[in-house]
Amino acid sequence: MSIPEMIPVSSSNISSIGYVEQNQEVYVRYSNGSLYVYKGVPPHEYHSLMSAPSFGSYINRNFKNVYPYERIE
Repeated sequence: MSIPEMIPVSSSNISSIGYVEQNQEVYVRYSNGSLYVYKGVPPHEYHSLMSAPSFGSYINRNFKNVYPYERIE
């Protein structure tokens, strides 16, 4: 599994986010250093995340119980 280019974000608990469109995988690096991948995320959902006023709130509302995810680091 190769980690995509990560985009730094301004968030209290998320440091960067990356996306692999062909695999529909969103990578989220949290401020504590852990890295999670959310699977099966369509492009429109990723773009909505990146334009959300709060990344953490958006992930909690729209990702956590919707897309399968796993901690990879």
